[in-house]
Amino acid sequence: MSETFLSIQGVRKAFGATTVVKDFILDVARGEFVSFLGPSGCGKTTMLRMVAGFEEPSAGSIMIGGRDVTNLKPNQRNIGMVFQAYALFPNLTVAQNIAFGLKVAGVSRAESDERVREMLAIIKLEGYEGRYPYQLSGGQQQRVALARALAPRPKLLLLDEPLSALDAKVRVSLREEIRLIQKKLDITTIFVTHDQEEALSMSDRIVVMYDGRAEQVGTPFDIYNRPATKFVANFVGTLNVLDGTVKDPARAVVHVDGREITLRNGALNGTRAGDALSLALRPEAIVLGRQEGRDSSLVGEIADVSFLGSVIRVKVGVGKSAVSLDTFNNPASPPPVIGEKTEISFSSGDLLVLH
Repeated sequence: MSETFLSIQGVRKAFGATTVVKDFILDVARGEFVSFLGPSGCGKTTMLRMVAGFEEPSAGSIMIGGRDVTNLKPNQRNIGMVFQAYALFPNLTVAQNIAFGLKVAGVSRAESDERVREMLAIIKLEGYEGRYPYQLSGGQQQRVALARALAPRPKLLLLDEPLSALDAKVRVSLREEIRLIQKKLDITTIFVTHDQEEALSMSDRIVVMYDGRAEQVGTPFDIYNRPATKFVANFVGTLNVLDGTVKDPARAVVHVDGREITLRNGALNGTRAGDALSLALRPEAIVLGRQEGRDSSLVGEIADVSFLGSVIRVKVGVGKSAVSLDTFNNPASPPPVIGEKTEISFSSGDLLVLH
């Protein structure tokens, strides 16, 4: 990783007897896009507010650009922040909203006008400078809020669930725009979200948070494919969980619904023969029927079929478990029928042991 720009070391935050952030440690590289991902109440927004300076840590330190900002006010940290609520001034035009922070900072009128033009080009709203917030769509308002945060050229950009109030199609479009702008400006960014798709599609790295702690920090690929804990595996993506029993720990052999499956070497370290365990399998790792190259299979019964256009979602009952998988729609091949017996196959290497 390149030079560390934001360093959070041992940060804790307590409100009375309740600790909402616990021993949080994270280094963020200059220009990196990092998402804090987790359910409501996990501490992600509180952590962001401490980076911003709106909350003071109960313990630990926060460094930005090599400077200790732990006890500094927000306006002393050179950060830009965008909130879920657009917080635009209704009586100011688009240009005046974007220029607001520049005016407060004492930037000259000529430089401010030039910066506003630059920001309007970046957010693709040239020609909208004379409009008022009520004349803009939700997506346009959020772009103006982003431009206002970026206009003073902050060293760090903080985004607190900025897309959650938008409809799905606008949200997808705007997250792509935000990522392109972030890359173009090469600005270090922390993005808070509870939406796993946003985090997976936008981030260089993801911090999955639960109960005030960082459960796992990693690239989207690693978070999705190599979850470190049962919580991460269940929270990120759709997951099938199968019940298994350890047969031979040394050879990594388990029994699942009466069938013997060999896992990756070392997968059963610390277990004993007869131990019960949970095995996770992503839907995209499973196919209906036998398929070459997939060394494991289970027998079940079609429990549900949902037609979703290009994709058909199939649920198969396997023992006491329900296994979901997606198949592409093929007009020449009718979907499976509820109640019919079937076989599903997968690679044993795709099974994850949940701890």
